[in-house]
Amino acid sequence: MKDILDLHTHTIASGHAYNTLYEMAKAAADNGMELFGSSDHGPALPGSCHEMYFCNFKSIPGELYGIKLIMGCELNILDYIGTLDLKEWLLKRIDYGIASIHDLCYKIGTREENTAATIGAMKNPYVQIIGHPDNANIPLDYTELVKGAKEHHVLLEVNNSSLKPGSPRPGARENYHIMLELCRRHNVSVIVNSDSHCASDAGRHDYAAELLKEMDFPEELVVNTSLKKLAEYLPCIGSLQINN
Repeated sequence: MKDILDLHTHTIASGHAYNTLYEMAKAAADNGMELFGSSDHGPALPGSCHEMYFCNFKSIPGELYGIKLIMGCELNILDYIGTLDLKEWLLKRIDYGIASIHDLCYKIGTREENTAATIGAMKNPYVQIIGHPDNANIPLDYTELVKGAKEHHVLLEVNNSSLKPGSPRPGARENYHIMLELCRRHNVSVIVNSDSHCASDAGRHDYAAELLKEMDFPEELVVNTSLKKLAEYLPCIGSLQINN
């Protein structure tokens, strides 16, 4: 499968990642990416950057090391209605939003409560991706999740980090089997991301690609193959020179 983009990545600004923006972009370019997205954690996660970090992205070049660069945020879902941790004036300044549940800033609820929280986040117009919906410790109703993604035109992520040996998210492979079969059935697109916290992982999707191949998941439902596909979900892509 052609794979040209990685949009879930972290720099030292997240507080628990280990490389700069330039180092991460260089590694992604070396790994064959054509589009790199930096998505440091929102301010509700302990140790992450102040909200003002997200208001000055205009100073960052739109291309590094020959690849396009966009700047987003991995937003924290805070409650069961899907409240996020950046104010609207800041959401307007980022290129894209990934909404994720992290137990450091969210009280894990029932399957129904966690699903309601995630679908609530999908309803926010500044959210284009749901991050790592795979952790067995944060149970979700995958039928409702996939139907919600279809209704609200949001991408569901297949997170490479979750599938790596030693991942702190138990049950990810099994949950992705369920989610991806439902995505196939309901014609819902996914995005593969590294969730890299170190340059050695930027632009690398080995475990996720292996799973998609194993499941014979339809390539047309994976936006990583084409910026034109991605542009259907991320308005900011329309301003880039798209050749594929």
